[in-house]
Amino acid sequence: MPSYNPPLRDMQFVIHELLGAVDELKTIPAYGDLDADTVNAVLEEGGKFASEVLAPLNLVGDSQGCKLNKETHEVTTPEGFKEAYKTYTENGWSGLSADPEWGGQGLPMLVNQAVYEMLNSANQAWTMYPGLSHGAHAALEAHGTDEQKKTYLPKLTSGEWTGTMCLTEPHCGTDLGLLRTKAEPQADGTYKITGQKIFISAGEHDMADNIVHLVLARLPDAPEGSKGISLFAVPKFLVNADGSLGARNSVYCGGLEHKMGIHGNATAQIVLDGAVGTLVGKPHRGLPAMFVMMNGARLGVGNQSLGLTQVAYENAVNYAKDRIQMRALSGAKRPDLAADPIIVHPDVRKMLLTARAYAEGARALVYFVAVELDKSHNHPDEAVRKESDDTVALLTPIVKAFITDNAWLSTVHCQQVFGGHGFIHEWGMEQFVRDARINMIYEGTNTVQSLDLLGRKVLGDAGAKLTKFGKLVSTFVKENADNAAMQEFTVPLAELGKKVQAFTMEVGMKGMQNPDEVGAAAVDYLRVVGHMVYSYFFARMAKIALEKQGSGDKFYTAKLATARFYFAKLMPEVETLMVTAKAGLKPLVEMDEALF
Repeated sequence: MPSYNPPLRDMQFVIHELLGAVDELKTIPAYGDLDADTVNAVLEEGGKFASEVLAPLNLVGDSQGCKLNKETHEVTTPEGFKEAYKTYTENGWSGLSADPEWGGQGLPMLVNQAVYEMLNSANQAWTMYPGLSHGAHAALEAHGTDEQKKTYLPKLTSGEWTGTMCLTEPHCGTDLGLLRTKAEPQADGTYKITGQKIFISAGEHDMADNIVHLVLARLPDAPEGSKGISLFAVPKFLVNADGSLGARNSVYCGGLEHKMGIHGNATAQIVLDGAVGTLVGKPHRGLPAMFVMMNGARLGVGNQSLGLTQVAYENAVNYAKDRIQMRALSGAKRPDLAADPIIVHPDVRKMLLTARAYAEGARALVYFVAVELDKSHNHPDEAVRKESDDTVALLTPIVKAFITDNAWLSTVHCQQVFGGHGFIHEWGMEQFVRDARINMIYEGTNTVQSLDLLGRKVLGDAGAKLTKFGKLVSTFVKENADNAAMQEFTVPLAELGKKVQAFTMEVGMKGMQNPDEVGAAAVDYLRVVGHMVYSYFFARMAKIALEKQGSGDKFYTAKLATARFYFAKLMPEVETLMVTAKAGLKPLVEMDEALF
């Protein structure tokens, strides 16, 4: 059975040494009393819950899956899931970053994201149940009526109720303008919702007393396309005026999907048969409200893949140190053993270091975005809020797509380290691979994320957001221009920044001639920008490591070695990516579709 040991040292390094997050967040009045000891204590306790309670349930959940009673439409989660959730809510984890007005603890989003990294490492399928509630909470807090907030937010905060997002229908996924679910206004101000939704994560389960479905549907007078979509809150059980649960609503699970991975999470087909719902936000303005939840979910999915990369790496390292096979090509390293541990072999090290580097790069990015997200929502200075909001907007598709692509590569590498054992269920590695695969698909496929980055976030504002991030890179390079020890990082970083600028202009010019050129280049483009972002953070981490390598703390030695590996072995991928992107549309379209 795989194990999980929370990487608290690296988490604290990123939060305190790399980002200086506590001081940064103290500029927000709500976090004025925040201190490093509090953050560390929360992480330590969260790590214990993740490793001791959730991790042992991961293999169980994968083996057992969820069970649907077709007569009652009720779903039973795997053994131990319900009990773990009870412990989770009783200890206040569900309201960690929620506003105290709704019963939350009011801690920064950064702390919540760090805890969720550990939960995802331990058990991604389980973590999706409370994870989706955060998005539902955020959407209702931003766009709900006072009555909806009063009804739903305290219960979502406490974890007594959970939330879902119901977008996808059998005939439409990304193209939500095609959805058919109908909402009929009623005399009492409610709506009757009729339709079918699919792929609804945590859509039905036995872990909480109620489930609040956020459902996209069309009003009778809705215009065609995406501008005619409204958002509705549709509870599993209707809520009485005094807050108690009333009758069962006409929304139920019609089936469970049989999936490649995340077996422990109930991916439900949801049937709405005249279900009672209330309008969230304005009529025909459902997508902006839902995007509050969707953008949060995209950041959450990146965090899921960070978690999987970390746990796969840990287990692969442990195996590589223990498994003996053959001798090192340069001669025996462990003559006392019948063969050398496989960690002596260069390609095994390459696979391990790839996973390690992608985990550490992802952690820096996820935590950085979390700080910026807190600032964009809560900073007293409007200019700071706008600046941070732009940063979050630019980096969200990179968090979602770059991290999840890298996690797929990393989990496969870590499985490969195990050899034949990696293909066997009991060792846990094949589950990490299967679970990682969905992260590249849901919450907007990674191709959709790349189109969002290049088409909307970069070309859509003439590169303004990208230029702002580029200034962070150029400023760091200038500040360290006289630091000879840093040149192995700052020189390639500066060169990459210039190449990205020229690359963006070239792709943009092609796109002006033919928009399909944007689609042809977008996936490669996102990976190039992703590498630029990681290079920036690795250069910053390397600077700290260089300054502290004489301290005797081997952590900094390892950090420096990882940064050097990243710059030598992973970042150079950008050269190939720019060549393939510049090849453009022609190789993709010159063959007639009849010849496929």
